[in-house]
Amino acid sequence: MSTLGPIEIEVIRNALTAAAAEMDVTIWRTSRSTIVRELLDYSTAVFDAEGSNLAQSARIPSHLNSMTHALRTLLRDHVPPAEWEEGDVVIFNDPYCGGQHLPDILAFRAVFHEGVRIAFVGALCHHIDVGGLAAGSYAAKATEIYQEGLRIPPVKLFARGVRNEAVWAMIRQNVRKPDLLLGDLSSQIASLEVGRAALLRLARRFGAAAMIEAGRRILDMSEAGMRAAIAAMPDGTYEFEDFLDDDGIALGQPVRLAVRLTIAGETAVVDLSGCSPQAAGPINATLASTNAAVMFALMCCADPSLHMSAGCYRPITVLAPEGLVVNARHPAPVAHRIAVGHRLLNAMMGALHQAAPHLIPAAYYGNSYVTTFQTVAESGAREVLVEIEIGGSGAHPAKDGVNAYAAGMHNNSNIPIEMIEAQMPLTVTRYALREGSGGGGRHRGGLGLIREWRVDSPACFFTANMDRFVHAPYGLAGGGPAATGRLLLIREGAETPIPPKTDNLMLRAGDIVRLETSGGGGHGPPEQRDPAARARDARLGYA
Repeated sequence: MSTLGPIEIEVIRNALTAAAAEMDVTIWRTSRSTIVRELLDYSTAVFDAEGSNLAQSARIPSHLNSMTHALRTLLRDHVPPAEWEEGDVVIFNDPYCGGQHLPDILAFRAVFHEGVRIAFVGALCHHIDVGGLAAGSYAAKATEIYQEGLRIPPVKLFARGVRNEAVWAMIRQNVRKPDLLLGDLSSQIASLEVGRAALLRLARRFGAAAMIEAGRRILDMSEAGMRAAIAAMPDGTYEFEDFLDDDGIALGQPVRLAVRLTIAGETAVVDLSGCSPQAAGPINATLASTNAAVMFALMCCADPSLHMSAGCYRPITVLAPEGLVVNARHPAPVAHRIAVGHRLLNAMMGALHQAAPHLIPAAYYGNSYVTTFQTVAESGAREVLVEIEIGGSGAHPAKDGVNAYAAGMHNNSNIPIEMIEAQMPLTVTRYALREGSGGGGRHRGGLGLIREWRVDSPACFFTANMDRFVHAPYGLAGGGPAATGRLLLIREGAETPIPPKTDNLMLRAGDIVRLETSGGGGHGPPEQRDPAARARDARLGYA
């Protein structure tokens, strides 16, 4: 018979969420690279003893909804639960071992109380560089994963609390900024210890058996909430498609993301078999990334009080045959797998709009605008900057979209200009909203942004991995599409377009790179827009 009442369950549930938040703050306060410390491209979570997410920090949806897949794959195929001991920390980044792409290194630690495994804690960081063809490990022209950087299979970074120095040395030898990467990796390890300590405080109060029981009941509560959200939608089959511009190799050939969503009572089936085959270029996604987008879309339709845990996944079935762009087969390149994640989320939202039109906004910018600069000083010293820019969010049925907002699969911050200029021979010459970039409608889409970087180094290698330069973020219910993106090289006053998927473009001192990102789609017929809102639009450059 259960010894835990609803009050105890809520105490434990909120304490687990607080533990994940403590882990989050630990990484933020101790990390070293700008992509982790400033851009906040990392996530932390607490899992039950079988690898299911129980609680998470308020970080990146594309991470958090993939970490259960990663940990379950790790436990099933690589390090079985019985092989974990006190003090073990396992890391990996291989997409074909449950990960997403190589810059994302996952770290997990088992938590034991009185000899009983009661939980796992996990942290994922997007590291500034793990080798490969281009700085930042975001090569736009890679055609196999071997070109994308260092692949780390599941390995014990610590065994019984003892550092595996050979693994640390191997990583140091293969990345462009080893001190930054190893510093951020140390932050991840520290966050695991913080999470472990928080869970042990709970276990000493409630006991191991109660902790395991609470985990089961938390998952059941989340499942019930998700089933209720699905049941609120009318039964039926809803279809939608969106497109990536291309894969960077087969230029001008769109990549289709097609969703066939079937709602039946309390369950949902998402059939992705109509998506394009896996691509030659590095836009492919593994199931970890694909599931993250699908689950996030459906969870967005739930009551805001829903507790986000792996229990939410139980009523949802994803059909994604191997060999498609949404379930790539080894050794397909996956560096920009988030392109599929963004666009699949856009397609999911288009399908869900048919089932729940009062909840679903028009398309957000739907892309990670990844820019990488590697500067080379006269002394030979190299610095690396990775920025991931955003755009505007889509208009909601009840309100305008948000300007320059990290929407959808993102939850990033921006890297402060002062931080960039203090650490790199770069000057940010412009940072502004992009007038007129949102789609028109009864409610307008949010604006994208403009960002310019001037090179102040004798030599600089520039890499871009972007999309939404051809296929615009769509509007809904009569709303208009947003503007597409633009990327320009400004040299001696002359503007030249830069292909959005470019590796190691050689720049020189004085060159300026300008990025103009997409806004969000509009919602509702433009003629229904309020006159006062029209006046505000005129000041922002809308038609």
